[in-house]
Amino acid sequence: MKKKLLSMMLAVSMTALALTGCGAASEAESTVEELVAEETEESIVEETSTEEITEEETEAAVEADNTTMAMVGVLKGPTAIGTAFLNAWADKALTDQEYVFTMETAADELLPLIIKGEIDIALVPANVASVLYNKTEGGISVIDINTLGVLYMVSGDQSITGPADLAGKTVYLTGKGTTPDYVLHNILEANGLSESDLTLEYKSEPTEVAAILAQNSDAVGLLPQPFVTVACSKNASLSVVMDLTEQWDAVNKDSRLVTGVTVVRNQFLDEHPNAVKSFLADHARSVDMVYEDTDMAAQLTAEFGIVDNEDVARKAIPQCNIVCIQGEEMKSALSGYLKALYDQDPSSVGGNLPGEEFYYIQ
Repeated sequence: MKKKLLSMMLAVSMTALALTGCGAASEAESTVEELVAEETEESIVEETSTEEITEEETEAAVEADNTTMAMVGVLKGPTAIGTAFLNAWADKALTDQEYVFTMETAADELLPLIIKGEIDIALVPANVASVLYNKTEGGISVIDINTLGVLYMVSGDQSITGPADLAGKTVYLTGKGTTPDYVLHNILEANGLSESDLTLEYKSEPTEVAAILAQNSDAVGLLPQPFVTVACSKNASLSVVMDLTEQWDAVNKDSRLVTGVTVVRNQFLDEHPNAVKSFLADHARSVDMVYEDTDMAAQLTAEFGIVDNEDVARKAIPQCNIVCIQGEEMKSALSGYLKALYDQDPSSVGGNLPGEEFYYIQ
């Protein structure tokens, strides 16, 4: 009964998230609370006749769940590069666990798929994982960190050497309320700047920022890899003028810059624990292969449409900071990062820091 109830609450709560975004509470969220209460009452009545599952049936299900098809959602960019080998192995049935991959360009495009249960495991921005956890009352868990700092300030304006040099300029970046936005605000505030000191112009995708930089080398853009390499390849006047990981480390001594994490729906985790363990092992192996065979990684990255140009991918991969950090190391790095965001703006992580159960440790 608890699993079914949690599933209902997850679907309803995440629907509200998709409608209201990652900001503060709204009237729609009040409606969600009423719907959750109604679904809870109805589910209690419906579950009174649930049949008992024998111990033998439970053990058999656990043994077989590593062949359950896991639906995996990734974002176009570094997180998808880290799963490139795994995607290729799955296509050729070279993994014990079956996978189906879906790639989207923005995190909000993955949300409806998670809501409908069409995605079991998703690679999303770190703060989005925390927001989802709070909105769904613990309906998801984070299972690994897949990407560390990959953000760079790009421009042909060589006078920019630090945050103070951004005063009076226009900075192009993706999505308000997303990782690049919060990281930039953190660094600006730590250096005595506010949004009133510069102009932030938001675009929906990194490719839009890269296109602006390609046309105007005096423009300033905040981009993740591999889009930094894409932009620089189209305009020789462009270069990296600021590494935001270095800037973050300079002002946040007790945390690491975490760009992306991998989350799992807790209903899927409860029902198929071995499938999740298999994914973690396969993901780690895929990340290792990205560095062991960068040429093949670049080829796969182009084949899957993560980056259009194989040569660009080959140049970008070493700067993409792709990882598969699990266990206590994951918890320490991620909790420190979320605490830094929370201190800056509680809404950036969903209003509250996640509890211990947020971190899946085998």
